[in-house]
Amino acid sequence: MTWACGMLLAIAMLLLYTVLGCYGYNWDQLKLHPEHIPFFFNSNPEIKLLCNQTETCPYRWTLSTKKCWGYEENCTVLDRMKTPECDGDSHGWAADRASQLDMFWKQADFGYVNERLNEMKRLCTPNTQNDSSLECVRYTRFCRGKNIYFDFKEASFSQSRERFREDLFKAGQIGGHCTLDREALKAEGEHKSALQSWFAELEQFTPLPFHPIKDQHCDVIIDKPTYLMKLDAGVNLFHHFCDFINLYIAQHVNNSFSTDVNIIMWDTSSMPYRDFFEDTWRAFTDYSVKPLSSYDGKRVCIKEVVFTLLPRMRYGLYYNMPLIPGCSGSGMVRAFSQHLMHRLHISQEGPAKYSIRITLLSRKTKYRNILNQDELVSALKTVGEFEVKLVEYNLDMPFLEQMKISHNSDIFIGIHGAGLTHLLFQPDWAVVFEIYNCEDEHCYLDLARLRGIKYMTWEKKEKMVQEDEGHHPTLGAHSKFTNYAFDVSEFMRLMYKAADYVRTHPGFIKAWREKYETRKEETYMKEEL
Repeated sequence: MTWACGMLLAIAMLLLYTVLGCYGYNWDQLKLHPEHIPFFFNSNPEIKLLCNQTETCPYRWTLSTKKCWGYEENCTVLDRMKTPECDGDSHGWAADRASQLDMFWKQADFGYVNERLNEMKRLCTPNTQNDSSLECVRYTRFCRGKNIYFDFKEASFSQSRERFREDLFKAGQIGGHCTLDREALKAEGEHKSALQSWFAELEQFTPLPFHPIKDQHCDVIIDKPTYLMKLDAGVNLFHHFCDFINLYIAQHVNNSFSTDVNIIMWDTSSMPYRDFFEDTWRAFTDYSVKPLSSYDGKRVCIKEVVFTLLPRMRYGLYYNMPLIPGCSGSGMVRAFSQHLMHRLHISQEGPAKYSIRITLLSRKTKYRNILNQDELVSALKTVGEFEVKLVEYNLDMPFLEQMKISHNSDIFIGIHGAGLTHLLFQPDWAVVFEIYNCEDEHCYLDLARLRGIKYMTWEKKEKMVQEDEGHHPTLGAHSKFTNYAFDVSEFMRLMYKAADYVRTHPGFIKAWREKYETRKEETYMKEEL
């Protein structure tokens, strides 16, 4: 950094400190997991300075902690939130262990954020302070803009049944008062697809001859920072959480975790969107998600807008992502889990003092049922150390209650299906046991590797009974379209193995000691007094 740049940064920090100091800073608005505060301060030094100068700042205890997410300038490997583990073979993906670790870091950890930040390119440049601006990462997978104009007068959302229309805008119907680099924008169209990029929406971006807001060309002006999202299936936990994790990553790219924001669901149709997991939005916004159709027939101007990362991007997280073998433990995915648990007020009640908490997820569907489920549960309950819970996650159980159960499961058992996405909410020391993967070997194995917890599945196929060959509606015999029974002795062998892993995990031991040995000391001190 040059001397001049350093001076400008210092002046900016001083001005912000003066403003915040005069009006006071609402520390409650951070709403960040306590472990994340030092990282936030490192990315926002002006707020850290204010905390240092404010006696009422509740986070002063973090000021001497030097920590960084990993994508910031001058962030060393030692200061990163977490270093992934690469103790397995890369199977030819990388030449050596260092290259393997670096690839995982860039694919699946905060190195992914760093890659996107390095790609950021200004596509429409402001000439004055009140002008518009637009900048995007490669292939327009993430963009952000200021004073952006959207003309929905001819949208006719009420007449459409196509969720992601590519012909929504004509020239002049989306744009801003700025200097557009047309060739640079045109070059980003390779990933044009509904849930892979924003190119279809931005392809007609136009440099406007007027200031949208200043010259009163807007029927609606949105002052609040606004995230635009194209959503995957809201009825499927696996797919919908691709939306949420990419929103969380987008917040990192944007360096903003405020919940005082709008979220607009970019859906160009009039069809209803069923969202079984809508409670999760509370972690990201204080307001209801707005459908794009609510602006039908209007010209809308947004002062600060983010086009978020998308759920089915090529090489994105986590749908169909090619994840390098041999590594696990993404600090970014762990932070996502912590972020949700903190903001949704889901507490960790364990570890239990004398037991391992086991949850078995039951299915009431036509296929992929465990035929001898009751027999397996009965066998588990013969072990005094096992605290066993049989659950059915459906619309009768609030989603936050489901999350709480999963967060407090040391071992979570289920057959292949979207319900196993609950592994994202388990504690660091947990095991997820996909009792059978139905020949889809990598889906939940890779998700568990991202979360950094132990993954197990059935090991001896001869000790499992398949009801029939399976009956896919069009493909014929298929292992996902039938039911299964499992040998009880083999099942219990795997359960003892899982329990041993939990019991000896450093995170479990540390949490157990903090919970029970500290209480014992406090009790002793009270008795002495």
